[in-house]
Amino acid sequence: MSPRTHTAPSAPDIDRLVAGVRAGQRAVLARAITLAESKRADHQLAARALVQALLPDTGQALRVGITGAPGVGKSTTIDALGAYLTGQGHRVAVLAVDPSSARTGGSILGDKTRMAQLSADPHAFIRPSPSAGTLGGVAAKTRETMLICEAAGYDVILVETVGTGQSETTVADMTDFFLALMLPGAGDELQGIKKGLVELADMIAVNKADGDNLPRARTAAAEYRAALHILSPRSPNWQVPVVTYSAYTGDGLAALWAKVVEHRDTMTKTGELAARRRDQQVKWMWSMVEDRMRTRITSDPSLAAKLPRLEADVADGRLSPAVAVDRIFAALGW
Repeated sequence: MSPRTHTAPSAPDIDRLVAGVRAGQRAVLARAITLAESKRADHQLAARALVQALLPDTGQALRVGITGAPGVGKSTTIDALGAYLTGQGHRVAVLAVDPSSARTGGSILGDKTRMAQLSADPHAFIRPSPSAGTLGGVAAKTRETMLICEAAGYDVILVETVGTGQSETTVADMTDFFLALMLPGAGDELQGIKKGLVELADMIAVNKADGDNLPRARTAAAEYRAALHILSPRSPNWQVPVVTYSAYTGDGLAALWAKVVEHRDTMTKTGELAARRRDQQVKWMWSMVEDRMRTRITSDPSLAAKLPRLEADVADGRLSPAVAVDRIFAALGW
């Protein structure tokens, strides 16, 4: 049964959920994540209690965000890298955030079929979640899911973004290491820099460095290295490396992961990793404040009839956005 089909538990089950997650029980882990993803008010309250109880068991995992344009091979890379890591004794959780339909809210949820090795690996856990229109295409509950997986004993968390809009920034703000995947040739190098993706990356990895593509991959990597000299690094303590690898053959994956570990060791030694995580926690808090305020506004019955008219007046230029906000807050008594 897919984890998405589990029924979210009620509040009295929290102690049992906490114990099951700590014991690494996969079925309980799936139920706990379903609870965190639920939009029901009582489930949200229970989920907050669950995450709070599990908080002392979190923080030990290495959190890696992975992004790249469609077709770059994100799922194939994660499958190959995850299999390499479980072979090294790690327990790997993959949070694969799928694009949702803007019209129906549905999700493709196809990542499991593209991660054949990890899907059958007892030391890996894949959780596909629909982005459901949240900012940057990142599931609203990805952070909670990440903490729950850490409490269940997964020491490597891989977060795959849809690679569109502001998803890169959002994932960079919840992970320790941000990996940008690129394809060789076709001017992708300069386009990537224009998008600002490179400035967020802790490493650039050029995929498909195999067969006839190998020379082009090496050329692309050289162009990235040259371009990085004119950009401000994300950290004063880390020079962004550029590597080549092949998700198909596995060549270069060990060296790629060695750079991730080197980054963690460097950031830990300088204190920057702890500082980054503290900053991320505060950003998470304010993100939740904004989300809850929006929910409060859109669900308030006194505003239900007024909001469409206010939006229309703003859209048609009859009312400035600032005055519309004043009226919304006045209606709420704020």
